[in-house]
Amino acid sequence: MYASLKSLIARSVSRSNARRMVLALCLGSLLVSLWAYARSESLPLAVLLLNLATLVVVGLQQWSSRKSIKFQPQELADRLLQVQENERHRLSRELHDDIGQLLTAAKLQSEWLKRRLPDDLQGQCTVLCNTLNETLAKVRDVSAILNPRQLASLGLEASLRAHLLKTLENTPVHWSLECQQRLTGIPEEMAVAAFRITQEAVTNMLRHAQARNLLVRLQRLPQGLSLYICDDGLGFSPAINPGLEGQRGMAGMSERIDQLGGSLSVSSQPGKGTRIDALFPWAPRALERASSPKVLE
Repeated sequence: MYASLKSLIARSVSRSNARRMVLALCLGSLLVSLWAYARSESLPLAVLLLNLATLVVVGLQQWSSRKSIKFQPQELADRLLQVQENERHRLSRELHDDIGQLLTAAKLQSEWLKRRLPDDLQGQCTVLCNTLNETLAKVRDVSAILNPRQLASLGLEASLRAHLLKTLENTPVHWSLECQQRLTGIPEEMAVAAFRITQEAVTNMLRHAQARNLLVRLQRLPQGLSLYICDDGLGFSPAINPGLEGQRGMAGMSERIDQLGGSLSVSSQPGKGTRIDALFPWAPRALERASSPKVLE
């Protein structure tokens, strides 16, 4: 009974309530000490000063904890996205370096066996070689999705074009990537966020929308980088709070936009396709340079 009562009290009393209780006890102790000091000469002055110092320290701690908690949700979201990207890079490296090397070794070994097996086993060995080739290609594709290395070398536009070409290669979707301006000098975190949002939108379209046409448009604006994604699929009803209603992909998009201080608008209705508008604001030091974009001839 004592254990159940103790657990009940532990659940009912939160950290904030505990801090308020400590503060109230210190305040009560100070008031009692003041009353005793006013009525009796036997109470040392040092006790009163000690109670006063305790009250000041606890009050300062309460004020600083409120100030830090105010920024905790945004810091937590930023940290979560950073951890996700680091984990993606780690998995990509393990797939490429470890599993990719093992599959390559198995492929070479199967080709060696094929040259030495009798004719009646050549068919099975050919199937094995083809399976290993397909598996190795899939591993490389997944590794590239988890960690788009071409972002740093090729840039955002070329990376998106390569991803769309690879992802929609064997689908009936007709896609177009419009980018009439140079996208050089895009910050890395902005390029990664735009790539991930497009990646998630295309994945959702293939899984649920049954779309026939897809348009992705990148545009350098004075206020920031604009990303526009539109399809003619089945559409859906966007949730006010996607994370709570199971729309994890949309929740991830919102978190990436919020991390960069941008804005995200999702317009969709059942049977009327989906439209996504995202704006990534420029950093203050890049604002002047971005206000005068160069148009490709």
